[in-house]
Amino acid sequence: MGGFILSNSSIERLFTIFDQSSTTLQDELACTYLEALVETGDNIFQDKILQEGLSEISIKRLQKEYAELNLVSYTAEEIRRAYQLAILKGMKGTTQSNHQMTPDSIGLLISYLIQKFIGDREQLSILDPAVGTGNLLSTVLNTYEQNSTIDSFAVEVDEVLVRLAYIGANLQRQQTEFFHQDALAPLFIDPVDLVVCDLPVGYYPNDMQASEYELKSTKGHAYAHHLFIEQGLKHTKPGGYLFLLIPNGLFESEEAENLQRYLKDTAYIQAVLQLPFSIFKNDQAAKSIFILQKKSPETKAPKEVLLASLPSLTKKEAVDKMLWKMEKWFKDNK
Repeated sequence: MGGFILSNSSIERLFTIFDQSSTTLQDELACTYLEALVETGDNIFQDKILQEGLSEISIKRLQKEYAELNLVSYTAEEIRRAYQLAILKGMKGTTQSNHQMTPDSIGLLISYLIQKFIGDREQLSILDPAVGTGNLLSTVLNTYEQNSTIDSFAVEVDEVLVRLAYIGANLQRQQTEFFHQDALAPLFIDPVDLVVCDLPVGYYPNDMQASEYELKSTKGHAYAHHLFIEQGLKHTKPGGYLFLLIPNGLFESEEAENLQRYLKDTAYIQAVLQLPFSIFKNDQAAKSIFILQKKSPETKAPKEVLLASLPSLTKKEAVDKMLWKMEKWFKDNK
């Protein structure tokens, strides 16, 4: 799932500093590029070289690179995009399936949809229970932070990914509280207004933990993506929303009937938007945006669920037509 082409000189300059500093530290510390990127981000945020035992040549090189950087002159979005490019470079060729970054275009689309569904709010709480590198959550936060006070929470089981997300949030001056743990274990996070998540797809190996869920499997391991949906709804306030990236075949598995029954009891399905296949490496990896509203006494189901197959974002006329269709749906249903 690709990134984007550099088109902003500020982003390019910042990416170059991230990249060159990380390459220097990768050689010095004998670590991976992504681990070196974490160290680089920490150096930049703390405004000093934190690593000990570096060669004099490397120290001078890092000092020269950092001296050219004035982080406060960059917007949060410029920082996010430059940092994202560095992460994509570090992941190239070595990325495991669970380390894929949510594409930039999807994050921006979800941010647009969130604004359409919940509007501007002075106070907002948000949770990403599988935050990964933090790109999706950061995109949403950068959309809202100018006009809202946000309480942001993120969970990630992978140590390298949660460190990348934490450093990225610091660099973007985002106030996110991170939890390094299995998100399907008990979470000590109060219910939030909004859950966003690029659902991890596959089987969940901890059968004992899965047994605590209504969506546990009737045989064998439970689907992790089913359990994440249930966990997300548990941690959403009544009337709150969930914006989830789901596999296109979510309702075609042998556990689909159980999932449909659970959702009928707990939530209103607002929209299922199939994303363009061109965004993904192959058709099997294709996903849709799944929008839920948790039931409450004050909420009711939409007159009709918004169903759409989104066109390639490069096809302007088709995109305009789809946006018009969505605007009409919002007018009729919200």
